[in-house]
Amino acid sequence: MDLPKIHSITKKLFVALVGGFLLLFLLFHMTANLFILRHDDGTWYSAFCHFMGSNWVVKIFEIVLLGVIALHILLTMWLAFTNRLARPVRYHQASRSKTHPGSKLMIWTGILIFVCLGIHFYDFYMVKIGVVKGDYMVEVEKLQNDEVNSILQYSAQSGMAPADVVATVENQMAMYADQMTPDQQAEMKGNLEKLRAAVPVAELIAIGQRSDDGKWIRHLDYDQRTMLKEQVPDCGVEPDFYFMTRDKFSHLHIVIGYLFFFVIIFFHLMHAFPSVFQTLGLNNYKYNPIIEALGKIYTWIIVLGFAAVPILVYLGL
Repeated sequence: MDLPKIHSITKKLFVALVGGFLLLFLLFHMTANLFILRHDDGTWYSAFCHFMGSNWVVKIFEIVLLGVIALHILLTMWLAFTNRLARPVRYHQASRSKTHPGSKLMIWTGILIFVCLGIHFYDFYMVKIGVVKGDYMVEVEKLQNDEVNSILQYSAQSGMAPADVVATVENQMAMYADQMTPDQQAEMKGNLEKLRAAVPVAELIAIGQRSDDGKWIRHLDYDQRTMLKEQVPDCGVEPDFYFMTRDKFSHLHIVIGYLFFFVIIFFHLMHAFPSVFQTLGLNNYKYNPIIEALGKIYTWIIVLGFAAVPILVYLGL
């Protein structure tokens, strides 16, 4: 099999640079995840997710991030494969070098991380782009228009449900239809159609589960999301990641799977952090102990920070 001729050290440099970028992103991601532990009905975490999902700069960064992850996987697999081709015949006697155990496991932990990332993207990113069904939320303010507000106002005054309000209007229109000109009848019919279309939206506002600050309607299902996109295309309905995350971490098997994932991450990072400095030539005999110590501190912070969320959520804290 012919592969592009790129020197091994060049591939290692690319892997190190991409890996360094991902190390920084992990710290950012972990910090954001800790917002889930706030007892604020998801106000902070939902605001963070809303910003990340609506800001165009972040959307560009998101594409870059996906590209970087794919590049990191491709380069590491390529590097491992070309190294294997360079020595098709294994050593007769097993090597007894002092290679860091994490180094020997990197390709295998990397493959497991890739599989787990696929599951993670399926659960969250695919929900975001609408490929997989999830739970959703929408800002109340973006659902309000003249028809919806008219129904809600009359509903509050009369004590009737939004559907009954429109039925009342329809009955009144039928009673006075003979007294209207054809143009007036056509106008009233058009207004009535708009009111009928606005009923499901008005009902969501009237009886939907609100966030603590009253600005969001939470826990919408996929059918409600579809309806809103049809009735109010610019409403910006988005995944309710706070609810979805807390719901998932209420199941013990998911918590255990998540913790297993970060055990793998632990072994991967223990070697990845110092190897970035080594590949980029930023280490020497004087600084190596410091880099090793920083790598251990970083790894423990990342793993414990991520692990704290499913554990504490499952325990109801």
